[in-house]
Amino acid sequence: MDANKKWYRELLIERVVENLKKRGFDAFWSSTKEEAKNRLLEIIPQNAKVGIGGSVTIRELGIIEELENRGNTVIHHWKTGLTPEEDFQIRSDELTADIFLSSTNALTVDGIIVNTDGVGNRVAGMIFGPKHVILVVGINKIVKDIDDAIWRIKNVATPMNAHRLSLNTPCAKLGYCMNCSSNVSICRVTSIIEYRPSRTEFTVVLVNEELGY
Repeated sequence: MDANKKWYRELLIERVVENLKKRGFDAFWSSTKEEAKNRLLEIIPQNAKVGIGGSVTIRELGIIEELENRGNTVIHHWKTGLTPEEDFQIRSDELTADIFLSSTNALTVDGIIVNTDGVGNRVAGMIFGPKHVILVVGINKIVKDIDDAIWRIKNVATPMNAHRLSLNTPCAKLGYCMNCSSNVSICRVTSIIEYRPSRTEFTVVLVNEELGY
């Protein structure tokens, strides 16, 4: 990486980490996703039940397999062949895990966490239920403010996720938001977390790489 770009990105991440701490979150950053994964394996107890929110970032880390191999119970709904009832139960079980591991759609420079869901289980898990929430956030998700966070969600994260899911929405075809009211829209529930929820241990791990959508 160019030395000037490296300098700038590290200063940006350090600034966001400090602002997260001011808002009550535990926060740190890692240079690579491999380093972040190793830190998470140190933080997560081997006897912990781990719920995984819908997250491309977490899959890119490759941590699910390592948690399972070392004996953690891992609960996640990204499985094929589930009945609607099974899918609902797994999503519900994720919310009562010891650890809830996911990412965010956007993170402002001053430390505000912004997300939009279709079902709502991922944003619910960040607010109350699990004992400890851990979010892993690539540098590509850092934005200036809440307005930019919403724009990013609508015009960057959602189109790619809708395309990934092969949804029949305008954004899945055009690559940007048309403010649709499609019955398969995944823009249904938006949460803005300004400070750490008072009864939840909450860790944000920033990574100096692009991760997820």
